[in-house]
Parts: sequence; structure tokens; C-alpha cells
Amino acid sequence: MAEVSLGPIPGGSQQLRGYLSRPAGEGPFPAVVAIHELFGVDDVLRRQVDRLAEAGYLTLGPDLFSDGGPRRCLVSTFRAMFSGKGKAYADIEAARQFLLSQPECNGKVGIIGFCMGGAFALMTSTRGFDAAADNYGAVPLNAEKVLAGACPIVASYGGKDVSMIGMPKRLEKALTSLGVDHDVKVYPQAGHSFLNDAPNGPKRLRPLMRVANVGPEPASAADAWARIEDFFATHLSA
Repeated sequence: MAEVSLGPIPGGSQQLRGYLSRPAGEGPFPAVVAIHELFGVDDVLRRQVDRLAEAGYLTLGPDLFSDGGPRRCLVSTFRAMFSGKGKAYADIEAARQFLLSQPECNGKVGIIGFCMGGAFALMTSTRGFDAAADNYGAVPLNAEKVLAGACPIVASYGGKDVSMIGMPKRLEKALTSLGVDHDVKVYPQAGHSFLNDAPNGPKRLRPLMRVANVGPEPASAADAWARIEDFFATHLSA
């Protein structure tokens, strides 16, 4: 596990950084790009990356806010999210190519995202990835058009997540119509960010986040992680 620099990315960050975690052993290993929430690459995301590495995946969490942190980059990144173009997409593709270039990679790369990252996982599911995991990510209104030709997708949402009302049904409908292999599940006891193992974000906002059902829900998270790992094992093996 280490902080890495991917250098300047054409069309992307001037100096893309990320957090890389390698599985034990010699490999070859399947690889995963892990896209962070709106708070950037924090300790929660690093532990999620480490968890995937412990499960046998060479995992890189690129920092989409490398050029100035969330305060400077969040708004522009969100604006680009459903456009399908912009710095974030160049950075995600650079992360995929970086993993493919590693000698211990088996040639299969998945993508997983949380919150904002979940939406990016959906939006890039047609761009060379072999499997995608969307966790409480917004689904585009024109989902059937955007997701045509997508890789297999596993998705998890919280039943108490008021910000994602209607998203699971929209995603399920689109993927079923398109014939994309998928597993979409809603957890009634969970809210937003329920796969996190600890509260994150600015401390002054955490009381409000708790009221809004944002934060860990261990029982739901355990089931969701098991589904993700099973899904990746099926679609990312050599």
C-alpha cells in the first residue's frame, strides 16, 4: 500500500495522485479502480482500497481532486459527471491503463465507486472495464442510452437514502432492458454511504449527516461487500 503519482494526464489532472494497494503473493491478480466520495481520497477510501487488495485485487484509488482538493474541484467534477467527458474521465482511464501496465495484473480491470464515485462507475462501465460496482451513485436520466454496451454491474443502495429515491428502480429497468448482467439490491435499514466503516467528511457536518441517514450500517455493508466480492470474482478472473 502506497501513495503513488501517475504524473500529468493529457486532458486530466496536472499531477494525478492515488492510493495503491497490492495483494499478498505473486499474482497475477485482477485489478480494480476505486473512485472516492465527494470528500476525496480519505482514510475511509484507503481502507476500502486495502480491503479489496486483501480480497485479491490490485487496487488503485485515483484522486479526482488532485489539482486542488474538494474545495476547488468538487463543483467542476460534479458538473462533468453526467456529461461523459472532462478531467475526471481522463483520470479514470489513466488509472485503468496504469493497472493494466503492472506486471502482476491479469488483464482484467473492474471499477468500484461510492456516492459520486458510484455515478462515475456507471458512466464508465462502457469504457473498457470488465465489471463495475456502483454504491449509492446517481443514475443518469437517459440510463438506457448511457449504459448500452455496459460491462456487468453490481449495485447497492440504502432504503433510507432520500437522495437516491427512484435510482435503483431506474437502474434495474435500464440494465434489464439492455440485457446487461447485473445485481441491484436495496438495503431497507441503510442510508447513504452505508459501506463506510466510519463517519467521514467535515466534523461540523456529521451531526447533520446522521440526521440525514448518512454513514455506516455494518450489517448491510457486510452483505453488500460479500455481493461485490462474489460478483468481481465471477467477472474479473483470468
